Amino acid sequence: MDFKEHLKVAWESTLQYIIPVILLTLVQLVVITISFGILAPVTTAGYVQSLLRALREGREPKIGDLFSEMRLFFPLLAFGLLAALAIFLGVLLFVLPGLLVLAFLIFATLYMMPLMTDKNMGLFEAIKESWNMAVRKPLGDQIVFIVLYLLILSVGGSIPLALLFAQPLATFLLVSIYEERLQREQLCIAKEA
Repeated sequence: MDFKEHLKVAWESTLQYIIPVILLTLVQLVVITISFGILAPVTTAGYVQSLLRALREGREPKIGDLFSEMRLFFPLLAFGLLAALAIFLGVLLFVLPGLLVLAFLIFATLYMMPLMTDKNMGLFEAIKESWNMAVRKPLGDQIVFIVLYLLILSVGGSIPLALLFAQPLATFLLVSIYEERLQREQLCIAKEA
């Protein structure tokens, strides 16, 4: 996988849509804060789909996109609560099991949101397919991608207001790599046929 190219695509896409994605990110953060996090999963799904469409179709992200995936509210809320419970229980046992659960969830479900919004998959089908996409060879690519993704978000979250730029950059990186993984899968299916 050409990470330099994916980072370039993410950077250029973020700059191309800088004003709309900063507004989108800011509104999402306000909505998440006002809703005490309840709307975080479903607005994140809308956010991911909006940036995927920007990358694919050249469509400018819009604030209304945050609420475009409300059909996923209950499945994503249930998943979020179960994931938080699993991490909490892991941390209660000792810190390490909680970190392992968190790492596993990040690894296994990174493509879940794009699959649910782009392919209209249900929760369990999206988790299964996200896992399949994550473990495709070479596995090291997935690990490098996760490190880059988390690094961008960590640096962005540690500097005031930098998250307004880091969140779209990380999401554009996610959807760029998602697109490549989809194309690889389609090539594999075509070769088998």
